[in-house]
Parts: sequence; structure tokens; C-alpha cells
Amino acid sequence: MRFIAVWRRNWLVWKKLALPSILGNLADPLIMLFGLGYGLGAVLGKMNGSSYFAFLAAGFAASATMYAATFESLFSAFSRMHVQKTWDAILNAPMTLDDVVAGEWAWAASKALAAGACMLLVVALFGYASVPLALATLPVILLIGLAFAALGLAINALATGYDFFSYYLTLALTPMMMLSGVFFPVDRLPAAVRVVAELLPLYHGVAMVRPLLAGEASAALLPHAAVLAAYAMLAFYAAVVLTRRRLMR
Repeated sequence: MRFIAVWRRNWLVWKKLALPSILGNLADPLIMLFGLGYGLGAVLGKMNGSSYFAFLAAGFAASATMYAATFESLFSAFSRMHVQKTWDAILNAPMTLDDVVAGEWAWAASKALAAGACMLLVVALFGYASVPLALATLPVILLIGLAFAALGLAINALATGYDFFSYYLTLALTPMMMLSGVFFPVDRLPAAVRVVAELLPLYHGVAMVRPLLAGEASAALLPHAAVLAAYAMLAFYAAVVLTRRRLMR
């Protein structure tokens, strides 16, 4: 449980800048949500039996979580690891590198949970969430955060500098957002593309968030949760192995 000390250290630093940090995580998705939800929604009308705003809101709740976890586990973790030398300082205490990576993982997932919860609150205030079942979305948001935080830490272990992250953001996350059902139903994609989309972690997150916000829950959501959990655990294992290889060689 020593990783909790790392989590707490990051929390004490972050809470001094909490408001601008939250606004930074929410500004872009909220602007796009309202712009596309009401603007494009007026043209498209209904989408899968609901308003396009409601359809888009679920996708943006998942994708905002993805980006919050990713930016924390990439840019912030890289700064603490290399620029600020925070990890070196922590490792002078009775802590292991595994403790540090686990603490960063938990912290990035916590920030992602906060960003996703804020998105859900906005959606609920506008009447596009079925309360109280929408509260069941919070564990899903946390699971999405854990998956993408672990993936981000694995990429962080390979990065040579901040510019390296552009490859991951542009070549992995942007196509993933386009293909995972955020903007349109996945079942309208060509069959071959749909197979690829269904392998992506964000697809499984969106597939769970959308029915829960609509007030629908079933056992059909469990396979999606299992896939996200597998992504989280395997990516965290990869992050630990790659970080050890990089810092302890």
C-alpha cells in the first residue's frame, strides 16, 4: 500500500491548481459537446432512438476520461520522472519503483474519474442522464481511467521527450475516438473496420456508458467491463516492466 503515499503527494500538489486543471480537462469536450450536440443534432435529429446530444454526451463522457488519464500519465508523469526528478527523490525513501508507478497509475485514474464525473454532472443537469442509474457509470469511468492511465504510463516509459507523445495522441487516440462510437454508431462502419473498432478500449467504455446514462443495465455490459479490466492490468504490467528497463539499466 506504499503507492498511496505517491498518490497523496500528487494530490497535495494538484489541489493548489485544481480549478484551472479541471477547466482545462473539461473546456474542449464541453465546447464540442454543445456545439455538435445542438448544432449538428438539429440536422441529424434522432440517433439510435435518442437525441443526438444525448448520444454524443455518453461518448464525450468516456473520451474526456480517456484524455484526462492520458495527459496525466504522459506529460505530467514524464515531468515528474525526468524534468523535476521527483521520482528520483521518492526512490531515496523506502519505496520501490513499482510503488511509484502504481501511485502514478492510481493518481492518473483519479484525475480521470474527476473529469468524467464532472462531464456526467453537466449531462445530468441538462436532463440527459437517467438518475440514479447513471451513478453506476462512475465505476465504469474509473475503469476507463485505469485502462488509459496504464497505457499512458507504458508509452511514457518509451518516450524520449514531450514530442514523442504526439505520435501516440495523433496515431492512436485520435483514430480511436473516431472509430469507437463517440460520434456515430459503430454498427454503421464497414465490417472490417468494425472488427478493428471493437478491439479498442474506448469502444468498450462507450458501449457501457451510453446504456447506463439512458437508464439501461444488463449482463451484456459485463464482457465490456472484462475487456477494459484486461487492458488495465496488462498495460500496467507492461508499464512496470518498461519503466524498470528504462530506469534501472
